[in-house]
Amino acid sequence: MTYVISDLHGYPIEKLKMLLKKAGFGESDFLYILGDVVDRNGDGGVGILLWLLKQDKVQLILGNHETMLLSCDFVFDGITEDREKIERLGDYMLSGGDVTLKALKKLPRKTQREILDYLRGCPFYKTVTAGGKDYVLVHSGFDNFGKNRKISDYSPDELVWAWPELYTEYYDDIHTVFGHTPTMSYGGKYNGKIIKTRTWTNIDGGAAFGNEPILLCLDDYRQFKL
Repeated sequence: MTYVISDLHGYPIEKLKMLLKKAGFGESDFLYILGDVVDRNGDGGVGILLWLLKQDKVQLILGNHETMLLSCDFVFDGITEDREKIERLGDYMLSGGDVTLKALKKLPRKTQREILDYLRGCPFYKTVTAGGKDYVLVHSGFDNFGKNRKISDYSPDELVWAWPELYTEYYDDIHTVFGHTPTMSYGGKYNGKIIKTRTWTNIDGGAAFGNEPILLCLDDYRQFKL
C-alpha cells in the first residue's frame, strides 16, 4: 500500500508512529511525506527528521519550510554579516523556523550535517501508481500551471508555494496530491478534512494549527487519524 501525509509541522514522532500503527503500516508499504515536517510546533520536526534518516520505506518530498531551512543552512557555520542572509534568516524565523533551529543546534555537528544532506537529496515531486491509478505527489500543487507543461518543467518555487483555488484544475491523466494550503482555508466545513476534486486532492488537514494530521492510503482512499 502507498500512503501519503503532509504538513506535520513539528508533530511528535511518537504520535506519527502511533498513526502508522493504527493504519497497519507494514514492511511492504511505503509512505510519502509531502513536505513541511519542520517549523512552528514542538521540536520543530527534528524528531521526525532523525527518524527519516533511518527509514527506507519513507520518502520526504520537500516543502517550502524545508526549502527555507536549507536556504538558512549558513547559521550552522557561525555568525554572518551578510545582510541578505540575515534578512532571509529573519523571514524564516517569522515563519516558525525558530523552534527547528533551536532543536537542530542541540544536536552534534555530524548529525546536523546528516540532516541537511538528507534534505538536499530529497525530491520536489514524485510520480507513483497505486490502486491502478497514477499520481503526482508534490507539496503545494503547481503555480503557473499549464496542461502542456511537463511536471519536470516546474521550478522548485512553483512546486512549494502554490495556493490553488477550489476551481483549479490540474492534469487529466494523473491525479495531483498535495498539502501546503490547510483545507480550512477553503471554509469552515473543510476544517480537518481532505478535499478531493476531479484532478487533485489536498491532504493538509491543519496539523500546524492543532488538528490531527490525516494519513491517506492512495490504493483505496482510506483515511486515518488519531
